[in-house]
Amino acid sequence: MTFNEIAYNILNLVRAGRSSQDEHISLRQIKFNILHYRAMFIRRDYARNGKITRHLEQDLHCIDLETVDTNKCCSGFATGCSIARSTYTIPRTVRLNFKEALTYVGAIDGMSEIQLIDPSMAKYASYAKYTGNNRKAFMIEDYLYILNPDDIEVANVRGIFEDPRDLSNIDCDGTPCYDDNSEFPMPADMIQLITAGMIQGELQLLAGSINDTLADRVQDKPPPPQQQQAK
Repeated sequence: MTFNEIAYNILNLVRAGRSSQDEHISLRQIKFNILHYRAMFIRRDYARNGKITRHLEQDLHCIDLETVDTNKCCSGFATGCSIARSTYTIPRTVRLNFKEALTYVGAIDGMSEIQLIDPSMAKYASYAKYTGNNRKAFMIEDYLYILNPDDIEVANVRGIFEDPRDLSNIDCDGTPCYDDNSEFPMPADMIQLITAGMIQGELQLLAGSINDTLADRVQDKPPPPQQQQAK
């Protein structure tokens, strides 16, 4: 199911199939709520089960890397130590307990994984007795960094991102990696939970308001109360 289909379905349920061109419940508002419900349910599900379904994943395909100095200053000071960094920021991921919601970082074959470590451990990674020369990846300010890059030029990244629409700016073989008519990264049972939560929560008050069926961009006046018939 696509993002547009999910949003239109919720609007249709709220309005019992009677929405109009001047609907005052915004689809943008519905989509915003879908995204924050999705992030909340993913976090809760992971905390309960410790497992992530692949149907939540999105693939960034080939991430271009460039060699940069490890210096973080703006003055041009160089440390003389080089590291590989993604040429653009990685979309923000859903917040999980004690880990990044990046499910794979590695070679473009999708199978040769690079260990993802905490940035605070990057300085000491090279001192590990058996794995000191291995590639290791970490995130700083949404950029992906790779230690011991060995002239690696591209990497593959998969993850569970807060807003799947962030991938619309990333090129996948000449087309955007995502648009709102693409398959939305969410299993059907989670769609049902989100739909029920929104109808019983944020949209409950709006559902009781009156639509503009006269197409004059003004809400219709409620019908007058029925007058009691004289006995």
